Amino acid sequence: MSRDDERPDSSRVRMPADVDAPDKVLYGLTFRQLAILAVAALVLYAAWRALHQVVAVPVLVGAAVVLSGLVFGVAVGRRDGLALDVWLLAAVRHARAPRALSTTDTSTALPDWVQAPPTVPLPGPLTLPADAIDDGGEVRLGGARAALVAATSVNLALRTPDEQVALVDTFGRWLNSLSTPTQIVVSAQPVDLRCAARALAEAAGALPHAALGDAAGDHARFLDDLATRRDPLRRQVLIVTRVNGAERAARRRADDIARALSGLGVTARALDGAAVTAALAAAADPYRPPRPGGLAAPDAVITASTARQRSEGS
Repeated sequence: MSRDDERPDSSRVRMPADVDAPDKVLYGLTFRQLAILAVAALVLYAAWRALHQVVAVPVLVGAAVVLSGLVFGVAVGRRDGLALDVWLLAAVRHARAPRALSTTDTSTALPDWVQAPPTVPLPGPLTLPADAIDDGGEVRLGGARAALVAATSVNLALRTPDEQVALVDTFGRWLNSLSTPTQIVVSAQPVDLRCAARALAEAAGALPHAALGDAAGDHARFLDDLATRRDPLRRQVLIVTRVNGAERAARRRADDIARALSGLGVTARALDGAAVTAALAAAADPYRPPRPGGLAAPDAVITASTARQRSEGS
């Protein structure tokens, strides 16, 4: 074996798994952790100077040890992937936040016809980042606009090593070409197989051949049994792009993303207004079945159906 074979590959660099981790300043602690410990030490020192002549020294030492342990645990502990002090602060904000929100400001005054019981808290103001969704699918975010692209996934395990390298290279080139804030959201949503089983069972009787009807009925029973025994989920991939530009700029950017991702072998399409509304509603409440039809735009004129007009005319 030659020396060149024994020499390690100099092009490979070991990188940490968490590149966003804060830097360690002293003794493996970050600057925020050191700040928390320093503030706690100053508070304990001030308490010692104020109470060491009034309270017995063993009591002060025991209280200081307990408080020091709690502060150290808060400074270095973690919960649900967050620092424990950040997690506790979020828990306090969540406990103090109103449980109900409303688009009407109820913090100043209530209408005369509202009789609010004193024990029931009033809803807080609901502030949403989005102002409106147009028919083209653009979401207005104040001075910026955003658009959504729905895409399918790619199974790299079924590809050859050369194909995997090509797909990763294509995806890397697309990531390097991004010039606007872009977010990739991958979520799992429940699938209602019972509705599909009922629709298939109802359509089985209308099939032209008895064998096709038997096969459709057997598949409907299989779907119903699968929905009973399992909790089927489907994977949804949404790509959100945000543009600080003129109208339709986000929509054009979404169309460019859909065309660029076609080189990966995925099916991608820019969502229109109704699809964007359904996607946002599903993200807010993924376990509620989608409503049939789309929501009306703010400036749309809502009219009664033709059948109702006829019934009223008669």
